[in-house]
Amino acid sequence: MDSSTDYFTVFELPAGFEIDKALLKTRYLSLQKQFHPDRVAGESAQQQRLAVQSAALVNQAYAVLSSPVQRAHYLLELAGLESGTEQTHTGIDFLTAQMELRENLAEVRQSQQPFDKLFELEAQVVQAFSTLEKEFAQAYEQGDLDGARVVLDKMQFYDKLRADIELLEDELDD
Repeated sequence: MDSSTDYFTVFELPAGFEIDKALLKTRYLSLQKQFHPDRVAGESAQQQRLAVQSAALVNQAYAVLSSPVQRAHYLLELAGLESGTEQTHTGIDFLTAQMELRENLAEVRQSQQPFDKLFELEAQVVQAFSTLEKEFAQAYEQGDLDGARVVLDKMQFYDKLRADIELLEDELDD
């Protein structure tokens, strides 16, 4: 397997934001078995090296395609947009929403029912992220790459916020 192969081709999936996650997982497991280094243990050093490289490509491709944020980044890169090179403008409304959500997260610790507050915030974040996934898919499919990049910036915020919520949940569990 050539390291220049795009990740969608690795799994024989059409390039796009919306993918069949079950099919991705099935093909990942199959390719993992196919390129596992133990299968070529008795082969030449070159064959072993190729198996390790192929396994690494499969693992990297799976990691990217199974993450909505990474998949969106990857699609924009394939389309020729360098991620992170330009600051996008998500607008004052989104900036205000970010600050409010961060304040809500900070207030969870002082709440008498921190888990209730946390789960309520998490549900709000999951819903917003799901909406943004649909917006990204639509913008990408319509060829609005600049719009897709703006949506991706928002997705990154919600993805990070979701990770922070999980960290706080673990902290509160202790």
